Formats: sequence, C-alpha cells, structure tokens
Amino acid sequence: MCTRFYVEPAYYAPIITRAQKLKLADDMMRHLGKPLTMSGEMRPTDVTAVLAPNKEGRVAVFPMIWGFSHEATDAPIVNCRLETASQKEMWKDSWFRRRCVIPCSWYFEWEHFRSPDGKRSKVGDKYIIQPKDSHTTMLAGLYRFEERNELQVPVFSVLTRDAIGELRGIHDRMPMILQREDVESWIRPDGNPAEICKRALTEMCFEKAV
Repeated sequence: MCTRFYVEPAYYAPIITRAQKLKLADDMMRHLGKPLTMSGEMRPTDVTAVLAPNKEGRVAVFPMIWGFSHEATDAPIVNCRLETASQKEMWKDSWFRRRCVIPCSWYFEWEHFRSPDGKRSKVGDKYIIQPKDSHTTMLAGLYRFEERNELQVPVFSVLTRDAIGELRGIHDRMPMILQREDVESWIRPDGNPAEICKRALTEMCFEKAV
C-alpha cells in the first residue's frame, strides 16, 4: 500500500521546476485551483512531478494528480494491485500503454495489526521506507487522462505488490519500486512491464518517522 510519499525539495528541484514551467501546470492551477509545490509530504489528489513518455516516446516530466477517479466512490483510487493490473478494466489499458514513474525520496507506511479473525485492523507507528543504499525511490505507476473542470489532466496511481521480508511486519503490501536502469524501459510504450516487475527492488531500509 502507498498513500503518502516524500519528495525532498532541494534534491528534486530540477524536475520540479521543469514540471512547474509547463503550460499544463499553469492550466491545472487555474482550472482546478491546485497548488504546484510538488515537494514535501505528498498526499492523494496532490499534484506532483511524474516521469512519462513524450510524443516521441522518450522520458519527460509532467505534472500529474495522484489518484484515478471512479463513479463508485468519491475517494481517489491511489493504488493499483500488480496482480490484476493487466486484467481489470480500470487498469489494463494503462498497464499496456501508459506507464509512469513517480520519483521520490521515500514512502511512508503505517504499521497494521490484524485481529485474529482478520476483519479488523489497528494502525500503529508511521515508518519511513526506501531502498537500501539509495537516495531515490522510483515508484512504478500507471496514468491516464481525465476531464476535470473541462480540462484534460493526467492522473496516476501507484502499483503495489506483496510486501517482502521484514516489511511484512509493518504492512502486507508495498509499492513497486523500480531500479534506476529500468525507468526508461518502464516508461517506453513498447516496454514489457511484466518482465521489468521481476527485477523490482525488494531490499528496503526503514525507521520510525519522527
């Protein structure tokens, strides 16, 4: 699961600035009233700088809103399960044609304790989690375009998978985190997402958030 991540302002300033200077960013601010800070602790419905293919299929930076919309709920759909991404109607077109990467410093997770019957859970401490020996966390995502206030805007969702190793003691899910060398292949429309996911990073370090 992933419902919060952190973008360190100074480290990511170059891509944040590129995203903020686009006409699309200005349109989103004017039509939707969305602030364009794109750094700090990012929450669902925030606008952040995302890597996605340009018209030539090369890696470019775009402002995107976190969360798909769905008629069945008012809440944004911020996560997509890897196991069903290629099958479910909401995700499958994006899985094959519109993949993106959300660069951040780390993500946050809250410790969950399940009751014996598995029906109730208690939320515990908040943790900071990132790949070992890395200053960057490349979250794999899917995106699409939605009409918001008569404006076509890109929105994204973060892919999640079963948690690995010690992370299972915090939560049973974790985001799909790409190796840096797989970022371009993931974004490229003719890439093979299923193969790239097999190489995703699983060795994490974590500590309680202050």
